[in-house]
Amino acid sequence: MRVALIGAGYFGQFHIDAWQRMEGAEMVALVDQDPSKAIEGVPHFIDAVEMAAAIKPDIIDIASPPTTHLGLITALAPVCKNLICQKPFCRDLEEAEQALVAAGDARVIIHENIRNQPWYAEAVRLVKNGAVGVPFQISFRMRPGDGQGPDAYLARQPYFQQMSRFLVHETAIHWIDLFRAVFGEPDGVYADLRRLNPAIAGEDAGVIMLDYDDGRRAVYDGNRLVDHIAEDRRRSMGDLLVEGETGVLRVDGEGRIWVRRFGSNDEHEHPFEWEARNFGGDCVYLSCAQYLEAFRSGAQHPTEAQTYLRNIRIENAVYESAETRCRVTL
Repeated sequence: MRVALIGAGYFGQFHIDAWQRMEGAEMVALVDQDPSKAIEGVPHFIDAVEMAAAIKPDIIDIASPPTTHLGLITALAPVCKNLICQKPFCRDLEEAEQALVAAGDARVIIHENIRNQPWYAEAVRLVKNGAVGVPFQISFRMRPGDGQGPDAYLARQPYFQQMSRFLVHETAIHWIDLFRAVFGEPDGVYADLRRLNPAIAGEDAGVIMLDYDDGRRAVYDGNRLVDHIAEDRRRSMGDLLVEGETGVLRVDGEGRIWVRRFGSNDEHEHPFEWEARNFGGDCVYLSCAQYLEAFRSGAQHPTEAQTYLRNIRIENAVYESAETRCRVTL
């Protein structure tokens, strides 16, 4: 299938690498306002609408910032029926809902890659196959250590500093999606959010608890100013723990998976294969391969935009809970 990419910034580079080595896909166009981002042998465009009219790609992958998503989906859906949109999906729930209406009969899959990082994908598989028995709680401590000082985020994604909703909208949304992949749909949310670095506009630390009527809990504890033990602190971004009736599963900062049986003090490492390439165990390539297959086969994908709206509705409830200091029913 012929793929056009919009956006060649920091994260767009991972998309470029993925499509250029993807079997069954051909990268036929790149759209970016910076001509210096042009790739040899790939037609370069400044305007996405002009590109779509000239190239008529089978798939358009939108990897530009959230502020552009609604306009691009509105403009491109009439001319391309297979769209991928990088998260965060638009700027807020209202825009995301507008984008879905504007998409019409075009298909939109949200590029949500954390669930495809090999260690989290394997952890989900193990839990679903009974590695901890009946699961009681899942928790994640996010500690990338990249948020201190006036230069925080400027070298990689400088627009982070201007986002009025930052930690949850840009980052925690990944683990809201992962928690749903493990536990399904929560019934309520509690949240406490803080802005610790005065150089940024939005929150950069917070605790979120999703609760379930059957007693399960999913807890996200994020702080971008502190770090965790890892050779690459952006590999897993922190430490994941799934606790259940018959044991505990842990993902550490190196992406290793450890399992301990209930009543035992001995952890054993669970072996699995993954490649230390690009971002997050090559999760952008792994994600794009899934989307390509979904478009080719017509099969539904877990991050179809209509389904992904559930993540954004939970995000809205998180901000409401933090503001009112009350539990919000979902």
